[in-house]
Amino acid sequence: MPDSEAEFLAAYDPRDYPAVGVTVDVVALTIRDDRLCVLLVERDAPPYEGLWSLPGGFLKQQSDDGEPFAETLVEAAGRELAEETGLDAERLGRVHLEQLGTYGDPGRDPRMRVVSVAYLGFGPQMPDPEPGSDARSADWVPVADLGLPEGLDAIPGRAVQQRPGTSRRLAFDHAQILFDGLERARAKLEYSALATAFVGETFTIAELRAVYETVWGEQLHGPNFRRKILSVPGFVESVGATTERGGARGGPRSQLYRAGDATLLHPALLRTVTEEQIR
Repeated sequence: MPDSEAEFLAAYDPRDYPAVGVTVDVVALTIRDDRLCVLLVERDAPPYEGLWSLPGGFLKQQSDDGEPFAETLVEAAGRELAEETGLDAERLGRVHLEQLGTYGDPGRDPRMRVVSVAYLGFGPQMPDPEPGSDARSADWVPVADLGLPEGLDAIPGRAVQQRPGTSRRLAFDHAQILFDGLERARAKLEYSALATAFVGETFTIAELRAVYETVWGEQLHGPNFRRKILSVPGFVESVGATTERGGARGGPRSQLYRAGDATLLHPALLRTVTEEQIR
């Protein structure tokens, strides 16, 4: 037995243990043309060449000039997102990024045992993607076109699968990761102020309602929604200005708001499916 921790570490050989890789994958969501979209890249090399996947990759162990460099998980997630979107540091800093979950089932990657830490990202007005060096192409894809089950249609305990005939097939277990990310996003809109991450620095109540309708996939009653939003302390606050013009059909100009300081909503805004479950 070694006499000290220093001696133990000096004699420690990681090759005595099975190799395990660690990656990050990013579920990046935005709203484009009134549809909820996710960033996907078309793989340019095996495994799963030609299939589509979430942006991701292995953690870096050295810098581009070969110097030792061990990045954190969130740094790796931000790097992968920046590589595929071309976002600079300032704009990337305005993207909400949170850890979604860890995926490590045996066989999820045919190369070796790989554990992936998935992140969920939201951002407004995200730019057209710029595929990285390991991607054939990249695209913002409407999630409704990916053949995923709706939340209540998923079978508990069974891996999420895309519907037969879906044109963009997802590699690895990314159908499951994307499904989990969508469910997290939809739930968080109920009890957190996360919806404001999908709009600009100032916005109208109608624009905020459009976020909820797009992410939840259901129509909301405008006056009721406005009443609920304004009744939640700290959710939004008026900036004391209005839009430059009225709506598409004319009428008065709309009041502009910004995100307030609340992070949790009380009372919560509930989806129809959540209200039905409570009943």
